[in-house]
Amino acid sequence: MADSKGTLLSQVDDTTSDPPPAYDASAAPTPRLPRPPPLSLPVLNTLRTKRVILASASPRRRQILSLLGLPFEVIPSNAAEDFPKTMEPFEYVLATATKKAQAVYSTEINNEEKGEPALILAADTIVVDNVSGSILEKPRSEAQHITMLKMLRDNRVHKVYTAMVAMAPLESARLPGYALETHIEETDVVFDGEVTDDLIVAYVRTREGADKAGGYGLQGLGSILVESIQGSWDNVVGLPLKAALRLIEKVVAKADDDDDGDEMLEGEEDEE
Repeated sequence: MADSKGTLLSQVDDTTSDPPPAYDASAAPTPRLPRPPPLSLPVLNTLRTKRVILASASPRRRQILSLLGLPFEVIPSNAAEDFPKTMEPFEYVLATATKKAQAVYSTEINNEEKGEPALILAADTIVVDNVSGSILEKPRSEAQHITMLKMLRDNRVHKVYTAMVAMAPLESARLPGYALETHIEETDVVFDGEVTDDLIVAYVRTREGADKAGGYGLQGLGSILVESIQGSWDNVVGLPLKAALRLIEKVVAKADDDDDGDEMLEGEEDEE
C-alpha cells in the first residue's frame, strides 16, 4: 500500500507555476475591463489636434500628464538651472520652471518641420526643509543622499513645491508673442521619526531616490519613509494633475481671448 501511495505521489508535479483551474469547469475567465475613454473637455479636445510639448524629461511627469489622454511630445529644456538657492523657494522654483518653458519655446516656435506648438508645459519641483529653510534638489552623491534623508527624518516636516508654467503662442503680433500662466503647488510632508539609519542607508542603496528632489520617491519604495502628507500627493511626485489641467485651461483661454480681441480691433478699423 505504501509503495502504491508513493507511486501516486510521484506522479504529482509540484513545480508547475500555472494557477489552479477553477472548480467550476463552466466558469469563464474574467474579461479585462475596457480602458475608459479620455476626458472629453473642450480644451483637451482642441489640443488633441495640435502640437503639445511637455518640457521635462521626468518619466513621472510624463506618466501623470498622460492620464489626461492628451498626446504630447517630450522635449526637455537644455537651460541651466543655476539660480542662487539664496532666493526664496517660491521665487526659485518659479524662475526655474519659467526658464525651462521659455528655452523650449525659443527653439520650437519656428520649427518649420513640425510647426509651432499650441501649448508648452514646464515644471520644476523642489523640497524645502522647514527648519533650515534650505532648498533640496537631487542628491549628488551617496553620502549627500544619506545626510539629506537623515535631516528630513530628524526635522520631521518639510515642504514640496512644484511650479508649473504654461505657454501658448498668440496668432497676433502682440508682444511678447505668447500667453503665459503660472501656478505653484505646495504640499507638507511628514517623515516618520522612527525610521532608522539602517533603513535610510538601505533605501539610498536602491538608488530609487537618486534622481528625485529630496532624495525619495513617494510613489515607490520611498513611501516607507513617510508618515503622512497634507496636500496634493501627485505634487510630491512631480506634477499636480488637477492644477495642471486648470493651468492649461487658463492659458488657452487667455490666448483665445487675445486673438479674439485683435479680430475685433481689425473689424473696427475696416469699418472706419
